[in-house]
Amino acid sequence: MASTSFSVQTSSPPTTEEASNPSMALLSSSDQSPSLPRRSSPFLFSTLLITTCISTAAAMAFAFLLFSSPTSISNPSKLQVRPLTKLSHPVVLLISLDGFRYGYQFKAQTLNIHRLISNGTEAEPGLIPVFPSLTFPNHYSIVTGLYPAYHGIINNHFTDPTSGEVFSMSSHEPTWWLGEPLWETVVNHGLNAATFFWPGSEVKKGSWFCPSEFCHHYNGSVPFEQRVDTILNYFDLPNNQIPSLVTLYFEDPDHQGHQFGPDDPAITEAILHVDAMIGRLIAGLEKRGVFEDVTLILLGDHGMVSNCDKKAIFLDDLAPWIDVHSDWIQSLSPLLAIAPPSEFSAAQVVKKINEALSSGRVNNGEHMKMYLKEDLPERLHYSESYRIPAIIGIVDEGYKVEMNRKQSGKDCGGAHGYDNAYFSMRTIFVGHGPRFAKGRKVPAFENVEIYNLITSILNLEGAPNNGSLTFPDSVLLPCSA
Repeated sequence: MASTSFSVQTSSPPTTEEASNPSMALLSSSDQSPSLPRRSSPFLFSTLLITTCISTAAAMAFAFLLFSSPTSISNPSKLQVRPLTKLSHPVVLLISLDGFRYGYQFKAQTLNIHRLISNGTEAEPGLIPVFPSLTFPNHYSIVTGLYPAYHGIINNHFTDPTSGEVFSMSSHEPTWWLGEPLWETVVNHGLNAATFFWPGSEVKKGSWFCPSEFCHHYNGSVPFEQRVDTILNYFDLPNNQIPSLVTLYFEDPDHQGHQFGPDDPAITEAILHVDAMIGRLIAGLEKRGVFEDVTLILLGDHGMVSNCDKKAIFLDDLAPWIDVHSDWIQSLSPLLAIAPPSEFSAAQVVKKINEALSSGRVNNGEHMKMYLKEDLPERLHYSESYRIPAIIGIVDEGYKVEMNRKQSGKDCGGAHGYDNAYFSMRTIFVGHGPRFAKGRKVPAFENVEIYNLITSILNLEGAPNNGSLTFPDSVLLPCSA
């Protein structure tokens, strides 16, 4: 299997100007080189959405948490890392709430999530996913620091154009999974790592063999409580055997978001459930006397937005211009990926489809644009892999693509996978632990930065990646001299 080359990202974190000027989110840095997998500037849109969605219930939650309200940080650089009191080494517990759209934390009295926010560091407004904003590409970007074009997982499902083999979410052959995930980095340094579900964690690759005592094969029927309790049992091991990295994954609220959309009461119920699991985890760590020693990083992989049939684009409507065969389609919506046979010119296919979409005679045609992959906006970092199909269609927020009206799905639901510039695709990031300042807010950033953040906390030398080597210095408290 051919591998993809990549370079270490050494650009600086977001500037003050970028953080204060939302219009800069639409621009790429002028010093970006097409030959390097550079990180695009964060998309720092207005935070008005936050203030409009804060409910009375959330206000009650904040009042309840006054005992731990954040202190003012006039100069975070003067603060230093808090020493460990019981653990003999740093431990990072990485927790994913799948499909947790930024703003969900204000939908209910999420007392435990807000406890971490009040006493930790939060990305405000939110964590930016990589494109496409799908589950597998983003989870693997989080643990490798690589954009999908460089770690190889370019979609949840795709076909390798060279071998003809099909990748699915149950594919565990190491040839699919490029880069070096965090658990491999950790064991490379002679330390233990543990995973209770995470895309890619079951893959036996390099020095990582998915040991049965520390690696759980995905089974969505495992109760959330059992997952938390299993993680807590690791902290009953002798100190030198406690894993330095632990991952914990929850499917909710992604499941409810797809079924009902982001504004349904079922979302609130799911949020309260995962918040209770965070509370169960905190209580168990406190019981063992290690809560303040453990670094908890709570995040999601992407957001969620409503989509309905009235916002559908049907490929059959393109027939007067071009017949797009179903066997050309690798993914349909919201990322349209087309791999036409070799006898067809990809450039001509793009031209014909765009002519149709702009004609005014295709329902919702103005809400999609087709690209040759090499012509995609550079900020998406979605062109360098041979696995990415030749033609990519990007639809506007909330719209979807279907082959025809007969195969149309249910009227309304929720979706993700859209351009990561949309605020609705953002998710949560909270860091709590010895190297995260209490009550600190940092600008939104892309999730490819998290790999370097975690290796910095663990004092490990990481593998080359697309994140910034200087980024951790802008988020973490400095180590003691």
